[in-house]
Amino acid sequence: MDLTIALMLAQDGLTNGAIYALLALALVLVFAVTRVICIQQGEFVAYGALTLAMMQSGSVPATVWLLVALGAAVAVLDGAAALKAGQGRRLVAVLGWNLAGPLALAGLLAVLPVPSLPLAVQVGLALAVVVPMGPFMYRLVYQPIASAPVLILLIVSVAVHVAMVGLGLLFFGAEGQRTPAFSDASLEVGPLLVSGQTLWVIVASLVLIVGLYQFFERTLYGKALRATAINRVGARLMGISPSLAGKLTFFLAALIGALSGVLIAPLTTIYYDTGFLIGLKGFVAAIIGGLASYPIAALGAVAVGLLEAFSSFWASAYKEVIVFTLIIPVLLWRSLTSRHVEEEE
Repeated sequence: MDLTIALMLAQDGLTNGAIYALLALALVLVFAVTRVICIQQGEFVAYGALTLAMMQSGSVPATVWLLVALGAAVAVLDGAAALKAGQGRRLVAVLGWNLAGPLALAGLLAVLPVPSLPLAVQVGLALAVVVPMGPFMYRLVYQPIASAPVLILLIVSVAVHVAMVGLGLLFFGAEGQRTPAFSDASLEVGPLLVSGQTLWVIVASLVLIVGLYQFFERTLYGKALRATAINRVGARLMGISPSLAGKLTFFLAALIGALSGVLIAPLTTIYYDTGFLIGLKGFVAAIIGGLASYPIAALGAVAVGLLEAFSSFWASAYKEVIVFTLIIPVLLWRSLTSRHVEEEE
């Protein structure tokens, strides 16, 4: 291996590591606030990428009908709860947010000439379809069992993941898709040629990480999520709604996942089940951070990306095995050094 090859592998590793870092941060955030291990995080990646690809091919993405179905189910539940509580005036807001919004989005996608729209608008529409699925999913699946043990929440997450993979096959088919690059420009750095899409991935990831830091440090909702992550019971006693914290957490997780999918769609072919493998590598990074530390999880994600890139050069057939084997010594070290804490009731 000469210096040029090493630099190329490092470039691939850092690009992949940036995406894994975003997913690892989302997994840590969801677990810290809701105790849910979000197995379906990778499916948001695949749904975001493939929804954008369907829009660019001129088709109305089938995911918008899933969004309408989820919104209708949430509207029924919240509407019934409002009527039972004698709050009939809330019905307008419930129907508007949960049902009218998704239906209006479906109508826009059917009427607008989406393939001829600017790329930024197409990306915005793809995110508008996928991101609301996160809070809808929390309301329907996790909010009714929010106080269940972590193992039950994990089993439910596995069921949601399997359902989303099956729906992905139904919506997008077995063929993979790839979207055009955001930019055809390239940059020469010594012997290395850096593509414009690689710069997009790294810069967008850094901007999103900084944005999340500012959100948690400077906004009321961010501080509420931090308080819930530190002490759920204490946050509840201080008036922070657990259901609002859960919905907001899943909104951020879906946003991070869908945006990650849009960013990597020009770099690799995305299939309906690609998200699981990508999400699993983000999970390895999150485990390195103990599902608690954001900086260590981000550094672990970069390490996973670099290890994957260099493993593909020396032992391509075993690169996945090498990456996932990394979790064994980490778990062993954490089991020996971490203090056992009883689960919060």
